[in-house]
Amino acid sequence: MTHDHNARRRFLVNAGYGIGAFAFSGILPGGGFISSVQAADYVDPLAPKQPHHTPKAKAVIWLHMAGAPSTLDLFDYKPELVKLHGQPLPDSFSKNLKTATDGGVGALYATKRTWKQYGESGAWFSDLVPNLAQHADKICFLKGSKTEGSTHVIASLKLHTSGLVPGRPALGSWIQYGLGTNNPDLPAFVVLANGRSTGGGGRGQVIWSSGFLPAVYQGTAFRQGDSPIMYLDRPAGVSDAEQRNTLELLKTLNQRTTARFPADTELEARLRSYDLAYRMQKSAPEAVDLSKESDATKKLYGLDDKATVEYGTNLLRARRLVEKGVRFVHVISGSPDDSLPDWDAHNNIEKNHGTMAKLVDKPIAGLLADLEARGLLKDTLVVWTSEFGRTPYGQTGDGRDHNPWGFTSWIAGGGIKAGYTHGATDEIGLRATSGIVDTYDLQATLLHQLGLDHRKLTFQYQGRQEKATTVFGDVVPEIIT
Repeated sequence: MTHDHNARRRFLVNAGYGIGAFAFSGILPGGGFISSVQAADYVDPLAPKQPHHTPKAKAVIWLHMAGAPSTLDLFDYKPELVKLHGQPLPDSFSKNLKTATDGGVGALYATKRTWKQYGESGAWFSDLVPNLAQHADKICFLKGSKTEGSTHVIASLKLHTSGLVPGRPALGSWIQYGLGTNNPDLPAFVVLANGRSTGGGGRGQVIWSSGFLPAVYQGTAFRQGDSPIMYLDRPAGVSDAEQRNTLELLKTLNQRTTARFPADTELEARLRSYDLAYRMQKSAPEAVDLSKESDATKKLYGLDDKATVEYGTNLLRARRLVEKGVRFVHVISGSPDDSLPDWDAHNNIEKNHGTMAKLVDKPIAGLLADLEARGLLKDTLVVWTSEFGRTPYGQTGDGRDHNPWGFTSWIAGGGIKAGYTHGATDEIGLRATSGIVDTYDLQATLLHQLGLDHRKLTFQYQGRQEKATTVFGDVVPEIIT
């Protein structure tokens, strides 16, 4: 009987002609095969669920600046750093400093920025982000951000999964697990990456993995172009009726098998994934189809400029996805070509940040304006952050090292105070000194805005009640309206 059961399973998995069989697993939420769990877990894992408390936000657009920009050169104006440019790092700042890499501690370094205050909030912006500066009064700055881990991989894992090693679920996976989906025809957690070096420090899928949560909660990566998901298109020569009949046959055979083996749910879970993929053949391309967007909207996102078209396309798609009920859109910025290592400016920061800032500045400004105009900003959290910041002292003469001790992140929308600055770094921007927000606190606060209590959002794994932010993290009440 065991042999017959296994043979039937192999037949069912391979019988899915028209939907790619083994190759098709690459488009499923989580991809690959879903491990056996209790049947109750797959009654409908993505069904909408009640939050712990009344939410102020429905969705998150997470703008991850892969490689770590220097927020000292974007948002954190330090006149003292300008004054001390070229001088050694004072002993008062270097006490107990453990440098991040082998580059050593060079002289203090102020780039050739010009700074202005914008909006009623008077927030400081450099000349690298003139378009974003026009939205100063929509933004809540977290200028006392900090983390731990001085390498991209470790810090990025902590930022996205609250873990220092691979294996924990990404924040988007926890949100799916806690709330389910608002649109059964689309993944609830979508990843949009552009350009080169788009691993974001986690070096790929690990930063949007579902970890120990069921694989259905993993992020689904969308590609550029009109066909966002690999293997989604119906093969030539296969009609919709033929494909639907195949799925019905698989469903019938699967139901017979699961009636004999009710504790084994691999086939049921697989068939649910086939059904989602079938529905996505229409819904996913339509969700990212920009042909119905006005020329003015496309221009707002920078789609008329070669430098900004790719990132702008991702942000316009992000807006369309949250409009359609996608809960978490993870947008990862990459470099436009192989000449730049994303934002990781250990040398030639002028060229690096000049290029990278131009790539994202107008599209992000367009996203904020568009969300507000459509009434979406009030319940969409737009999060701008990276794995860490960069040091006020120079490296290799014209670059900056990694800085986990103090940097700037920001949030807009979703019940977060607009035009507000929380926290600060010291006079040269090396360490957070007030309003300190760790990445654990950031995640706890975002979950809170979505109606989830990070202390109650748990999953039983290897005998432990695992929590979204491990055992750390506090909601930051000062930034909530």
